[in-house]
Amino acid sequence: MAPHAHTHHEHHGADLIAEAARALVSGGEQWTSMREAVFAELARHERPVSAYDIADNLSAARGKRVAPNSVYRILDLFVTNNLAMRVESANAYLANTHPGCAHDCIFLVCDECGEAAHVDDETVSRAVRAIATSRQFKAERPVLEIRGLCKGCA
Repeated sequence: MAPHAHTHHEHHGADLIAEAARALVSGGEQWTSMREAVFAELARHERPVSAYDIADNLSAARGKRVAPNSVYRILDLFVTNNLAMRVESANAYLANTHPGCAHDCIFLVCDECGEAAHVDDETVSRAVRAIATSRQFKAERPVLEIRGLCKGCA
């Protein structure tokens, strides 16, 4: 059974922010200046970042305190609308570089450096959902995390 990774266009920088705004608005939500600031801060990180780190960085940049609970609410909205992915075991987030492309979250998480590589594999996603269905469980947002060491740390 060969893995199948679907293809999609990866967005970066200003293009990623514009695509996230488009996806959120097309989903019936508003793209506010605070949501844009949180997304831009999230998107500039290569590794998963916590809501507290985002709040601290935004507070420093704005010269006034940004509450972590506000950032958490925005990040939850982003996860719900497929603009961000949550690495559950680290309570940290990554920007989805292809908003609008629905898929399950499969992460390879390095215990040494904290890197989290996102993997798209339709075969694994279908298998996980089939297991849930066979037990009369409706999978809403499957997340699979494989902990270990990345190539650089191994």
